[in-house]
Amino acid sequence: MDKGRIIFLNGVTSSGKTTIVEALQEQRDIFFYVVANDLFQEMVGEQYLQEDYWKYLSEVIIMMYHTAKLYSDMGKNVLIDGILVEREEIKPHYQKLLEILKDNPLDIVEIYCPLDICRQRNIERGDRYESQSEEQSEIMSKDISYTLSVDTSKNTPEECAKQIIDRIFK
Repeated sequence: MDKGRIIFLNGVTSSGKTTIVEALQEQRDIFFYVVANDLFQEMVGEQYLQEDYWKYLSEVIIMMYHTAKLYSDMGKNVLIDGILVEREEIKPHYQKLLEILKDNPLDIVEIYCPLDICRQRNIERGDRYESQSEEQSEIMSKDISYTLSVDTSKNTPEECAKQIIDRIFK
């Protein structure tokens, strides 16, 4: 059985990852399962996150990568909606991702959006704080080898999804 492709959408909050996931899931010819930082974070009780947010988030992120690997090993395509950050609790994050998924077809896509636009999106959303994207940008992993980059300030989610499909599957 062929392994499913794993596509990691990497970007700061409000860069447009989740809307691209939704656009990719609307594709009729390619089916994706989705694992996401936000979904896995919900698996941890709020009291634990308040007690030691990065410890518990780091553990569940590693479990998320193993979950993506399991789906891929079963021949299923997977989207990871996340962000590669280098915090002490998870260092070296990017290298851990590569090690866990070393035998699986992995593409990392940069979801780019200027930070001032992310800031405005954070304000409009109301469920993020204004400077959250800038703070994440400061701790994002460096020297990531991207398959491609899409810019959500210049392209719609559907256009970004098409760019991803055309580059990875065609």
